[in-house]
Amino acid sequence: MTPRLASGVWVSAYLTRLRLADIPAYVTAKGDAEAGAVVVKVALLDGTARAYERRSDLMTGSRAWMLFAEGAEADVDAQLARARSRDPDLWLIELEDRQGRTLLDEDGLSDS
Repeated sequence: MTPRLASGVWVSAYLTRLRLADIPAYVTAKGDAEAGAVVVKVALLDGTARAYERRSDLMTGSRAWMLFAEGAEADVDAQLARARSRDPDLWLIELEDRQGRTLLDEDGLSDS
């Protein structure tokens, strides 16, 4: 099994990747630097948003980015606030992109 990258290092690399793609991104909640889970929200700038979290497949052990919440941005924000209240180590990263780009499916981000 490949060792997991520390959350803080992954977030830093992700923010750099987003900046290079001209996708505005903000850390709205800083989680545990070593092992905090990460949720990525993309605001579509039309009043809607999507949020993604990394989940593990219990059968294969592989990890993938899956839809956590989708809908009116206020509703997505409320779900994220509840998740953060349950897990103070959770990182929340917010992107702004009309096309909904997250880059989470790219090499180095999709499988780490």
